[in-house]
Amino acid sequence: MNSIELSILNFKETRRRSINVWKGIPNEYLHWKPDAKAMSCIEMIRHVLEGEHLFHVIIKNRGNSGDVISPWKEVEYIDVAHELLIAEKYRKEFYDMIENLSEVDLKEIVIHREEVNQVKQLGDYLNRMVYHEAVHTGQILSYLRILRIRRPQVWD
Repeated sequence: MNSIELSILNFKETRRRSINVWKGIPNEYLHWKPDAKAMSCIEMIRHVLEGEHLFHVIIKNRGNSGDVISPWKEVEYIDVAHELLIAEKYRKEFYDMIENLSEVDLKEIVIHREEVNQVKQLGDYLNRMVYHEAVHTGQILSYLRILRIRRPQVWD
Protein backbone atom coordinates (compact mmCIF):
# COMPACT_ATOMS: atom_id res chain seq x y z
CA MET A 1 0.00 0.00 0.00
CA ASN A 2 1.40 3.41 -0.92
CA SER A 3 1.03 6.71 0.95
CA ILE A 4 -2.00 7.81 -1.08
CA GLU A 5 -3.82 4.53 -0.41
CA LEU A 6 -2.94 4.74 3.29
CA SER A 7 -4.19 8.31 3.46
CA ILE A 8 -7.53 7.37 1.91
CA LEU A 9 -7.82 4.36 4.22
CA ASN A 10 -7.16 6.59 7.23
CA PHE A 11 -9.85 9.08 6.16
CA LYS A 12 -12.38 6.33 5.44
CA GLU A 13 -11.74 4.43 8.67
CA THR A 14 -11.86 7.59 10.77
CA ARG A 15 -15.14 8.63 9.13
CA ARG A 16 -16.62 5.14 9.51
CA ARG A 17 -15.89 5.22 13.22
CA SER A 18 -17.16 8.80 13.54
CA ILE A 19 -20.44 7.87 11.86
CA ASN A 20 -20.75 4.92 14.22
CA VAL A 21 -20.45 7.31 17.17
CA TRP A 22 -22.67 9.98 15.62
CA LYS A 23 -25.45 7.48 14.94
CA GLY A 24 -25.23 6.40 18.58
CA ILE A 25 -26.48 9.79 19.75
CA PRO A 26 -30.19 9.59 20.54
CA ASN A 27 -32.08 12.27 18.59
CA GLU A 28 -33.27 13.91 21.81
CA TYR A 29 -29.61 14.61 22.70
CA LEU A 30 -28.40 16.00 19.35
CA HIS A 31 -28.68 19.57 20.65
CA TRP A 32 -27.23 18.79 24.08
CA LYS A 33 -23.96 20.42 25.13
CA PRO A 34 -22.08 20.27 28.43
CA ASP A 35 -22.01 24.05 28.92
CA ALA A 36 -23.08 27.28 27.23
CA LYS A 37 -19.74 27.78 25.44
CA ALA A 38 -19.47 24.25 24.03
CA MET A 39 -20.78 22.98 20.71
CA SER A 40 -23.82 20.72 20.82
CA CYS A 41 -23.49 17.20 19.43
CA ILE A 42 -24.99 18.13 16.08
CA GLU A 43 -23.01 21.38 15.90
CA MET A 44 -19.82 19.38 16.38
CA ILE A 45 -20.81 16.91 13.66
CA ARG A 46 -21.46 19.78 11.27
CA HIS A 47 -18.19 21.41 12.35
CA VAL A 48 -16.29 18.24 11.34
CA LEU A 49 -18.09 17.88 8.00
CA GLU A 50 -17.95 21.57 7.17
CA GLY A 51 -14.33 21.69 8.31
CA GLU A 52 -13.36 18.93 5.92
CA HIS A 53 -14.91 20.92 3.07
CA LEU A 54 -13.05 24.06 4.17
CA PHE A 55 -9.77 22.14 4.49
CA HIS A 56 -10.30 20.87 0.94
CA VAL A 57 -10.76 24.44 -0.31
CA ILE A 58 -7.60 25.45 1.55
CA ILE A 59 -5.69 22.61 -0.13
CA LYS A 60 -6.97 23.55 -3.58
CA ASN A 61 -5.91 27.16 -2.93
CA ARG A 62 -2.60 26.07 -1.34
CA GLY A 63 -3.45 27.83 1.90
CA ASN A 64 -6.01 30.52 1.26
CA SER A 65 -9.61 29.77 2.16
CA GLY A 66 -10.75 32.70 0.03
CA ASP A 67 -14.35 33.78 0.01
CA VAL A 68 -15.74 30.27 0.33
CA ILE A 69 -19.43 30.11 1.20
CA SER A 70 -20.28 27.08 3.27
CA PRO A 71 -22.81 24.67 1.79
CA TRP A 72 -24.23 24.46 5.33
CA LYS A 73 -24.82 28.21 5.59
CA GLU A 74 -28.37 28.77 6.80
CA VAL A 75 -29.18 25.03 6.67
CA GLU A 76 -31.35 23.90 9.55
CA TYR A 77 -29.99 21.27 11.94
CA ILE A 78 -32.15 18.18 11.46
CA ASP A 79 -30.28 14.97 12.22
CA VAL A 80 -27.10 13.03 11.51
CA ALA A 81 -28.40 11.55 8.25
CA HIS A 82 -29.19 15.02 6.92
CA GLU A 83 -25.71 16.30 7.79
CA LEU A 84 -24.10 13.31 6.04
CA LEU A 85 -26.30 13.79 2.99
CA ILE A 86 -25.12 17.38 2.58
CA ALA A 87 -21.49 16.28 3.01
CA GLU A 88 -21.64 13.35 0.58
CA LYS A 89 -20.89 15.33 -2.60
CA TYR A 90 -18.02 17.22 -0.98
CA ARG A 91 -16.56 14.04 0.50
CA LYS A 92 -16.48 12.44 -2.96
CA GLU A 93 -14.75 15.50 -4.44
CA PHE A 94 -12.22 15.36 -1.61
CA TYR A 95 -11.47 11.66 -2.21
CA ASP A 96 -11.16 12.30 -5.94
CA MET A 97 -8.56 14.97 -5.19
CA ILE A 98 -6.54 12.64 -2.96
CA GLU A 99 -6.73 9.80 -5.49
CA ASN A 100 -5.23 12.08 -8.14
CA LEU A 101 -2.23 13.00 -6.01
CA SER A 102 1.19 11.47 -6.41
CA GLU A 103 3.62 10.45 -3.69
CA VAL A 104 5.72 13.47 -4.69
CA ASP A 105 2.72 15.79 -4.26
CA LEU A 106 2.47 14.82 -0.59
CA LYS A 107 5.97 16.23 -0.04
CA GLU A 108 6.20 19.03 -2.57
CA ILE A 109 2.78 20.70 -2.34
CA VAL A 110 2.97 23.25 0.45
CA ILE A 111 -0.05 24.60 2.28
CA HIS A 112 0.80 28.09 3.48
CA ARG A 113 -1.87 29.59 5.75
CA GLU A 114 -0.66 33.09 6.50
CA GLU A 115 -3.63 33.92 8.75
CA VAL A 116 -2.51 31.28 11.28
CA ASN A 117 1.22 31.42 10.52
CA GLN A 118 1.25 27.80 9.32
CA VAL A 119 3.33 26.17 6.58
CA LYS A 120 2.86 22.42 6.07
CA GLN A 121 3.58 19.80 3.45
CA LEU A 122 0.35 18.41 2.00
CA GLY A 123 0.93 14.95 3.53
CA ASP A 124 1.26 16.52 6.97
CA TYR A 125 -1.79 18.70 6.38
CA LEU A 126 -3.92 15.69 5.41
CA ASN A 127 -2.89 13.89 8.61
CA ARG A 128 -3.87 16.94 10.65
CA MET A 129 -7.29 16.92 8.98
CA VAL A 130 -7.92 13.34 10.09
CA TYR A 131 -6.74 14.16 13.59
CA HIS A 132 -9.24 17.06 13.76
CA GLU A 133 -12.10 14.64 13.14
CA ALA A 134 -10.77 12.07 15.58
CA VAL A 135 -10.48 14.64 18.37
CA HIS A 136 -14.07 15.78 17.90
CA THR A 137 -15.31 12.19 17.78
CA GLY A 138 -13.58 11.68 21.10
CA GLN A 139 -15.33 14.75 22.47
CA ILE A 140 -18.69 13.34 21.48
CA LEU A 141 -17.80 10.06 23.18
CA SER A 142 -17.13 12.05 26.35
CA TYR A 143 -20.51 13.80 25.93
CA LEU A 144 -22.17 10.38 25.78
CA ARG A 145 -20.29 9.30 28.91
CA ILE A 146 -21.48 12.43 30.76
CA LEU A 147 -25.06 11.68 29.66
CA ARG A 148 -24.64 8.05 30.75
CA ILE A 149 -25.58 6.88 27.27
CA ARG A 150 -24.10 3.65 25.90
CA ARG A 151 -21.09 4.55 23.79
CA PRO A 152 -20.79 2.86 20.40
CA GLN A 153 -17.84 0.55 19.86
CA VAL A 154 -15.08 2.24 17.88
CA TRP A 155 -12.33 -0.35 18.40
CA ASP A 156 -13.60 -3.13 16.15
